[in-house]
Amino acid sequence: MKDYLISVYQPDGPVPPPEVLDPITADLFALKDEMTEAGVFVFTGGLTPPGSATVLRASGDDVLMTDGPFAEGKEYLGGFTVVRARDLDEALNWAGRMARIVSPLAIEVRPFQN
Repeated sequence: MKDYLISVYQPDGPVPPPEVLDPITADLFALKDEMTEAGVFVFTGGLTPPGSATVLRASGDDVLMTDGPFAEGKEYLGGFTVVRARDLDEALNWAGRMARIVSPLAIEVRPFQN
């Protein structure tokens, strides 16, 4: 079994209204329940907008902290799920189901290093 990060990328801008977001959220919770029942679910989390980020850079003994995202962009990491799957195909299957729920948002799947 290997761990995979399933990342959801969303466009910068306002959060969709409840009538759009609520059914998506309900479907994602149902998918999480299925992942849990299948024994692949490890962890999930939604992130605040990139403007809430703090970036730290070490320079010698000093650490410089700046507000805002590491990189400006039109899309950002909005949330993620970690699954423990037999192989990449199984992880991609779960990610594909998630992609159908959050369409047209992009999903990225990456294995963790061992």
